[in-house]
Amino acid sequence: MTLKEFLIERQRQVDAALDRLTPPEIEHPATIHRAMRHSLFAGGKRIRPILCMSAATAVTGVQEDSDAVIHAACSLEMIHTYSLIHDDLPALDNDDFRRGKPTCHKVYGEAMAILAGDALFTLAIQTLTTIQFAEPGRVVSLIRELSFASGTVDGMIGGQVTDIEGERQHPTAELLDSIHRAKTGALLRASVRMGGIAAGGDAQQIEALSNYGEHVGLAFQIVDDILDVEESSEALGKTAGKDAAQGKITFPAVYGLERSREMASEQCRLAHESLSSFGEGAQRLHEIADLIVQRKS
Repeated sequence: MTLKEFLIERQRQVDAALDRLTPPEIEHPATIHRAMRHSLFAGGKRIRPILCMSAATAVTGVQEDSDAVIHAACSLEMIHTYSLIHDDLPALDNDDFRRGKPTCHKVYGEAMAILAGDALFTLAIQTLTTIQFAEPGRVVSLIRELSFASGTVDGMIGGQVTDIEGERQHPTAELLDSIHRAKTGALLRASVRMGGIAAGGDAQQIEALSNYGEHVGLAFQIVDDILDVEESSEALGKTAGKDAAQGKITFPAVYGLERSREMASEQCRLAHESLSSFGEGAQRLHEIADLIVQRKS
């Protein structure tokens, strides 16, 4: 199976599970469930869930389709989508489009968009608590990973705060690093760690996956910053050039485009090296690292 075929198959698997785990549009109160689904099924690539599932495969050596791995993967997409809904609000990045479609607050209003994000966060935790492990402590470990990666100390929310407060400040390498290791990197790192935990990985395997996630997360953000400069709004599915317009601290702003490309390639190389102990089971993780650096949207 080619990487493209693999990604399509996994996207369908994740979408089917998300549809099953998320209340239907007609469930009372219907408006909030429509708003949640509007953003959850707006056409995302499902990179975080697929990283989670691929990390589980690296640990076990076989394709992982267990409920534990699927639930962990879906919880990550719920958190990611909640963060996008809130990120697009007028008080933050104020964007009218996401994935080529009107953002949640443009369709349902700001109040319902805030609540839809809140509800997806809550649903993510609920999804993890329904996993049936022989050792209940593993559920606690998954909740710990997801909540810390989403939180204020070296987590997604903390990175967002630093990003907002850094607007119009002089761009420095130190500030850039503190923003993106938390804002984007934390959840990507948690994706592979949670896949490893759900599959029963040992401490050495989780550490190797964590290193991979660290490098892939940084590469992802570097490329994201480059694409915001180089690609059109149509290609990105969101408003291009907003980073510069809002005075955001980005990799091109600090290092320039050429050096940023070199840094993304270097992070990709280090991600590959992190997987040396896994063998063929990590094939998809290797391919996804390359895809992250080579993508155009």
